Amino acid sequence: MACHWDVVVVGSGAAGLMTCLELPAQLRVLLLSKSSSPPSASRWAQGGIAAVTGADDSFASHIADTLKAGAGLCDPEAVDVLVREAPGCVERLVQLGMDFDRTAQGLSTTLEAAHSHRRVLHAQDRTGGALVDALEREVRRRPGLEQRKGIPALQLWVEDGRCVGLQVLEGDRLRWLRAGAVVLASGGGGHLFAHTTNPTQASGDGVAMAWSAGARVRDLEFVQFHPTALMLPDAPHFLISEAVRGEGARLFDGAGRSPVAQLEGGDLAPRDQVSRALARCMAEQGVTHLWLDLRPVGREGLERQFPTILRRCRELGLSPCDAPIPVAPAAHYWMGGVATDLQAATSLEGLYAVGEVASTGVHGANRLASNSLMECLVFARRLRHLTPEPHPPEPRDTAAAAPRLSQAEVQECPDEASLVASIADLRRLCWQVAGVERRGVDLIDALRRVRSERSGHERSPLLRLAHALPPDQELELTADQSRRLLLLQDLRQRLVLAELLMEAAAFRVESRGGHHRTDAPTSQPFWRRHTVQERGRSPFTGPVGQT
Repeated sequence: MACHWDVVVVGSGAAGLMTCLELPAQLRVLLLSKSSSPPSASRWAQGGIAAVTGADDSFASHIADTLKAGAGLCDPEAVDVLVREAPGCVERLVQLGMDFDRTAQGLSTTLEAAHSHRRVLHAQDRTGGALVDALEREVRRRPGLEQRKGIPALQLWVEDGRCVGLQVLEGDRLRWLRAGAVVLASGGGGHLFAHTTNPTQASGDGVAMAWSAGARVRDLEFVQFHPTALMLPDAPHFLISEAVRGEGARLFDGAGRSPVAQLEGGDLAPRDQVSRALARCMAEQGVTHLWLDLRPVGREGLERQFPTILRRCRELGLSPCDAPIPVAPAAHYWMGGVATDLQAATSLEGLYAVGEVASTGVHGANRLASNSLMECLVFARRLRHLTPEPHPPEPRDTAAAAPRLSQAEVQECPDEASLVASIADLRRLCWQVAGVERRGVDLIDALRRVRSERSGHERSPLLRLAHALPPDQELELTADQSRRLLLLQDLRQRLVLAELLMEAAAFRVESRGGHHRTDAPTSQPFWRRHTVQERGRSPFTGPVGQT
């Protein structure tokens, strides 16, 4: 029999943790993390949290900056909610013990790309880690909450058009959890790309699960590529926060020329423009990286404001205080996601989404720097009055025995090495055809390939077994089957996300924000619309402000 909770929250980054704190205190809440290790994308975030806190700043200015960065696709109501509720969220974080940088006058603020004022709050260069630490301390005190780590969600449970729970793999046991409501806070899908600043678990599984269950997803063609990821052979693409450029660091090529000199704002132009300028310069010169010189910030400033960046660089044998470091663009943040309203509700009753997995309308076609962590906080607070289904019906009595795999079917399942190789191949394909610059013919060819691969992949006996498990059944797997099932599911979700990305990017025949088509390099008024995708329907556009 399925286990019942009032609310199940999927994901333990900033969005999931804040959701747990904001849900009504009387609710019984389960917080799931698919990884047992700490790194979430939130924890990796070096950048800051944007909020109007200074007397020389204003809501109108923050709203205008956000709308401008969003290239015509922000929902004004959502932006207004974010900006006006942000200062209250900062106060809440201070009360929770968030260790923001300070000056003698109060909270310290920095300038980041496309902001017209110094409004970005930091905790040195580990703002995300400090935020998650503060939220985790408080979450542990919440009554009625249980947190389980290393429990991946495989699919959502839908009955009569409503999400009533989800399927999980708990150890080697495949089972269902019933819930009055499910909140996806599972992060984005940046790890779909070969070059990314995201951790492995940022594979877009929340978006894939929601779409598979019938929820609408929106604007998946809009991916933000951060221009300055550390680029060393066989090393993770560690993010070098653009705050260092806000403090004076500069980009240049091997000949000492600036690759962004032609951009309005230069080194602090919007991220999409800087990333394209770097990608083109690298292509023209046939190089794999350019250079970022942190020395203008000064040794004292670097040691004080960016100790994490310095430590990581030094671990890799670099000395940013003495010489430039190699950087290149990498996938960083997904503006699109599961479409939600201002209350974080999706189009599927009983299902909610918060954080990078959601498309709230705040970011439009291109996220303004440091709005994302604040979006997690603001829209989690929208769940303060969530009323889940009070007495969901018991699962239907199927009287069917749990399915089993024959020995022949076990032999049919791909081995772990081939699944890992398939995931790596898919990541390279996504970077090649749907990276910083895209072309229609490449997207369509890749889309055919991905659709064919997904169709064949979903016939895997182990996946079919998981999908056919009745809600009133549990299934014990062997350790080998569990490992294979997780890899099969990971590849399946990535194929779904890649298909949605390529479909949306091929459909939008223009360039806007984080979506740049070399065969359609300008923005067109007709395309000032959201791209909405729903299972069983081709993409369609909806007016800005609607789904």
